[in-house]
Amino acid sequence: MIRISLMVFTACLAWGQTVDKSQTFDVASVKPATPPTPDGRGRIMMDGPSGGPGTKDPGRIHYPNMSLKLLLMNAYGVKTFQVVGPPWLDTERFDLNATMPPETTKEQFRVMLQNLLAERFKVTVHKETKDLPMYALVLAKNGPKMKESEEVTGAKDDPDAPPPPPPSRPQIGPDGFPVIPLAALGRGGIFGIMMPGRTRLIGQRQTMQDLASRLTGQLNRPVTDETGLKANYDFTLTYSPTEGMTGPMGLMAPPPQPPGGSAAGGSADNVFRPDGDAPPDLFTAVQAQLGLKLESKKGQVELVVVDHAEKTPTNN
Repeated sequence: MIRISLMVFTACLAWGQTVDKSQTFDVASVKPATPPTPDGRGRIMMDGPSGGPGTKDPGRIHYPNMSLKLLLMNAYGVKTFQVVGPPWLDTERFDLNATMPPETTKEQFRVMLQNLLAERFKVTVHKETKDLPMYALVLAKNGPKMKESEEVTGAKDDPDAPPPPPPSRPQIGPDGFPVIPLAALGRGGIFGIMMPGRTRLIGQRQTMQDLASRLTGQLNRPVTDETGLKANYDFTLTYSPTEGMTGPMGLMAPPPQPPGGSAAGGSADNVFRPDGDAPPDLFTAVQAQLGLKLESKKGQVELVVVDHAEKTPTNN
């Protein structure tokens, strides 16, 4: 095992010492979450967080089944690998519901959430900067294999629009994944599907910075875009997740494929039959299917170090 010497720079002031304590939610409830139960097919389906600044419900948030680490990530605007603390930050789950003035900005919301965590969980943190391993997303030898997105005409997509309603009988492709028409993705984005032993990411109208950000979540390490590509792209990436890799945040039921409609993920490079060979690992898949590479490097990363936190929130 190679040991890497890390130079640490500790900030002189804890974040909590510079936060405006007057910025608080109008009403907030934080309670331990009830563990979700599987349905008749053994699946666990959960609502994701909703509401808040920039959404259709800016004066209210509903954050179900959230770990304290996820709440800290939202409060400080960081990724999971940037939060350092005890293991239970990932395992203990809570339901958070709160209201605020509809005109609250994202910056004000984060301060409100920081104050709430300090009040209910007695959270104290400080900031450190470390030189850590990361990845650079670069072009592979033969260039990109992704398709440039077609220009969208007509009305502008609503970024906060809900996903299409789930179908009763989605079509299943030869590789066991639901077949998803690109048109069904609507506003664009990266759509994640997890199957036993395999994961698929479907991107529509995505920049390379968008892809790097998603790969950061999958690899639990920073990924920087160094491709030099400026266009938006459509792509499908199918791979076998490895131990410790983060999966998509949630499962979404895909809409049915219209007759004659084109679907994402149908190329020979990313179709793997359930009874055949498994898809490649993420690094191989990025190169073979997208024409890109992930190269190791090191760089400075800002961390949120949790000095203290209580497992049980105080009474609401």
